[in-house]
Amino acid sequence: MKKNKPILILTIVLIAVAGLLIWNNRYLSTIRGESADFMVWDTASVTRVYLADRNEHESLLERTDDGWTLNHDYRAHSKKIDQLLYTLFRVRVKMPVSVASHDNIISLLASRSTKVEVYQMVPRINLFNRIKLFWHEKRTKVIYVGEATKDSSGTFMLKEGADNAYIVYIPGFRGYISTRFSANPDDWRDHTIFHTALADIQSLSLEFGANPDQSFRIDNTGKYQYQLTRLADQQVLPIDTLKVINLLSLFADVRFESLLNNLLSEHRIDSISHTPFVHRLTLTDKQGKTTCMKTFTKRVNSVFDIPEEEYIVDEDRLYALVNDDRDFVLIQYYVFDKILKDVDYYIAGNPIQYQIEHYQVME
Repeated sequence: MKKNKPILILTIVLIAVAGLLIWNNRYLSTIRGESADFMVWDTASVTRVYLADRNEHESLLERTDDGWTLNHDYRAHSKKIDQLLYTLFRVRVKMPVSVASHDNIISLLASRSTKVEVYQMVPRINLFNRIKLFWHEKRTKVIYVGEATKDSSGTFMLKEGADNAYIVYIPGFRGYISTRFSANPDDWRDHTIFHTALADIQSLSLEFGANPDQSFRIDNTGKYQYQLTRLADQQVLPIDTLKVINLLSLFADVRFESLLNNLLSEHRIDSISHTPFVHRLTLTDKQGKTTCMKTFTKRVNSVFDIPEEEYIVDEDRLYALVNDDRDFVLIQYYVFDKILKDVDYYIAGNPIQYQIEHYQVME
């Protein structure tokens, strides 16, 4: 009996340790399981993300061979898509919502949250994670993203059908992530106006509304061969090829600052777009596709209670109509100054003009 006593004690200890490990593993697996429900391990397999909120905003983001699209009609902002996928991959459970506040948080999620559906390509047959057959698209995640916690260190989330809500976060990032799940389509729109490589440009015309004598057209007549025509009298002018190539190279990526379709009233947009244009820029590629942008003066109110016609001209920004006049946007002179030079700048022999600033010396 004495010989068997140590074995009995060891057996009891091992059983106790095993029981503790099983209980602990079940507890941890519950948290980890909920965490996995919020995480997307393989973001490369994501094909679609659908977002909707209580304000009737809906955004459908879809992966295509040409990049991500928004609601079938627009290109999606690539950097914001990358941020969304990164967030889905990195999100972790920080802690469950406390029992005392749980019902209140569930009510808030029911009234003020964004529904997020994630679709992925997954196999119907997966043997030991090595043999994968019969791939198909499947909705793999449905989560409700709520508001930030009071200290802004986490975000409330709930998976569809679950009883418990959780506070989630991204390790190493202090802040909330609810803004990354916006359902407003304007937040996902790509800001590109022109996206044409130098070799694909057939012609470019730039018209100045207030100074038509400076309007011009550039035509591609061969490999790195161009013709400059002044539109006022259709005169072909000697061309500075280097300046023209530098100009056309800029159209590989030209973007607007912000979309104003839903930030200004329809009446206001209509009023501005019916004023004389400042510039009309038209680019035609070698496939015959034409992209046009019209700009309009932006005025700002520097003094209260003065008529709008007395507002001063904004020297930093312009309004513009793009995408076949469907979108009213804001653009920056900082971006567009270099592509809005007049015809004289491109005539061969004309020196490059530099603007000299005058500074007052303080004695």
